[in-house]
Amino acid sequence: MAVPTSRPTTAARTDARARPGPRPALSGAERCLAVIDYLLVVYRRTWRGSIIERFLSPVFFLLSMGVGLGALVDRRSGGVGGVPYLEFVVPAIVATQAMWVAMGESTYQVLGYIKWNMAYHAMLATPLGVRDVLVGHLLAVAGHMTVATAIFMAVAALFGGFSSWWALLCLPVAVLTGMAFAVPIFAFTARQEGDSGFNILFRFVMTPLMLFSGTFFPVGQLPVWMQPVAWLTPLWHGVSASRAASSGDVDWPVLLGHVAVLALFIGAGWWLAVRSFAARLVR
Repeated sequence: MAVPTSRPTTAARTDARARPGPRPALSGAERCLAVIDYLLVVYRRTWRGSIIERFLSPVFFLLSMGVGLGALVDRRSGGVGGVPYLEFVVPAIVATQAMWVAMGESTYQVLGYIKWNMAYHAMLATPLGVRDVLVGHLLAVAGHMTVATAIFMAVAALFGGFSSWWALLCLPVAVLTGMAFAVPIFAFTARQEGDSGFNILFRFVMTPLMLFSGTFFPVGQLPVWMQPVAWLTPLWHGVSASRAASSGDVDWPVLLGHVAVLALFIGAGWWLAVRSFAARLVR
């Protein structure tokens, strides 16, 4: 009886491609890693400015909102629900800054790769497919958000923004929140012919969400008719999940409910992104 052969390893496939003759096909993981490797080469030219911004942004934001405004709120009302304002606002800003990074990475750069330098077209001229390009770029965006969130949390911890080690859960929650924005915005960007749509996105989506999703004050203080609108946004779920994770007294059903909603946004965004990219790039 013939003994089934095992699947060749990555190293074996690489050696086979280096020799003359038929070459084994790239695996799905190798195709996605090829996209990530290209994006890393690009990032090596800009990482210094990016990292400096990642450190300075939380410092200025925490000094103004967490420390400055926080001292006023604590003195006048004793914090929010008995929690010092700094500890109230920091987990929310962790989720909110993930939204900022997601929007920044999913708009101009994506449109540039589609229209201005046509890097996506070059990728699709290789054995890569639309899903490979999407997965690779989205994983790179997730990596940017992970680094940015980790830096923000480290700076916030120095300011005393967290009271429990459970706050480490804010990192995966923030990345999930950012992806709930990044994936649908990839689909939106693929439908744009210019950058004018981004002005609408930043002014009429990002800014209102930041103000009315419970980041700086409880959603319960909004007018009754606006509260259900806030509940339907991914940022409210990200902010609420981040606060729940950092409290030290985690209500797991509530936390998992918020995570499930964020996953739903990612799934719906993926469905739209695949179709939008295929319609734009594969003619």
